[in-house]
Amino acid sequence: MPDQPSPALQLPGRDDPPTIELGPPLPDPAAPTYPYPAPGPDEPPGPVYVVGDVHGYLEELRAELRHQGLIDADGHWSAGRARIWFLGDFTDRGPDGIGVIDLVMQLAAEAAAAGGYCRALMGNHELLFLGAAKYGDEPVQSTAGTASFLAAWRLNGGQQNDLDRLEAHHISWLSRLPAVALEDGHLLLHSDTTAYLEYGESIPDVNDAVHSLLSDGGVDEWWDCFRRFTKRFAFRGDAGPMAVHELLDTYGGTRIVHGHSPIPYLTGAVHADDGQPPHIPGPYVYADDLAVAMDGGVTMEGRLLVARLPI
Repeated sequence: MPDQPSPALQLPGRDDPPTIELGPPLPDPAAPTYPYPAPGPDEPPGPVYVVGDVHGYLEELRAELRHQGLIDADGHWSAGRARIWFLGDFTDRGPDGIGVIDLVMQLAAEAAAAGGYCRALMGNHELLFLGAAKYGDEPVQSTAGTASFLAAWRLNGGQQNDLDRLEAHHISWLSRLPAVALEDGHLLLHSDTTAYLEYGESIPDVNDAVHSLLSDGGVDEWWDCFRRFTKRFAFRGDAGPMAVHELLDTYGGTRIVHGHSPIPYLTGAVHADDGQPPHIPGPYVYADDLAVAMDGGVTMEGRLLVARLPI
């Protein structure tokens, strides 16, 4: 601040009001508002990308996003009006889950400023991580006997370094993630399961039910939700297309894109005969071309997949 007020703000007399420079006119409250520069009248939305399970592999994520041209060499958004969906499971097993969450939150802000967006789904490991932080060793009623979120989190690759660095803003952000989304005809889920149908008959109903549970539910309700979203392989085999159609008929879309189940498990190629890591050429399309799997098995020396839709 200057030592002396501007002459325009000095009071020439006791009864004279100060001179105040008026700002621009107030906007029309009926006009639409945008969190980023308004699109032109004929400007289409950007392309859609999906990101499979990251599981704490921050450097691999940065490398793949950079390879796709979605971030620059400094790790900042460079994709303009592109739309990116992360399919969940940011933490556990890998070395830096909190770093992954921080990067996704950063890209969400930068993408919005550029006219695109970066969004994410809630995976079963988000539920597990939040449960470990909230309930710790409090017992839950498990079909395998009494257990706790903390014990299950550790057994499923939980990293103490992530839990030590978890802050309130991480918890708030993770707790508000949707469980289901629909983007350009693609029904986006984390888990390859029909358990979503148990939480509502529309996408808003499912997301509201999960958010309500995380806000007001007790430890056993949290555990039951985690258990349901940990189920897998519903779209595999002869009955797989029928399960996919059940979800598409309920929530809309023409194809499901999911993470959760590593592609080597879906294809049965977990270990090559020569002992080499599984070969993952890209996303796996199956169930009569109705489902796309995006978990490239980064935790088992596979790949962290980023792909543009449609595939």
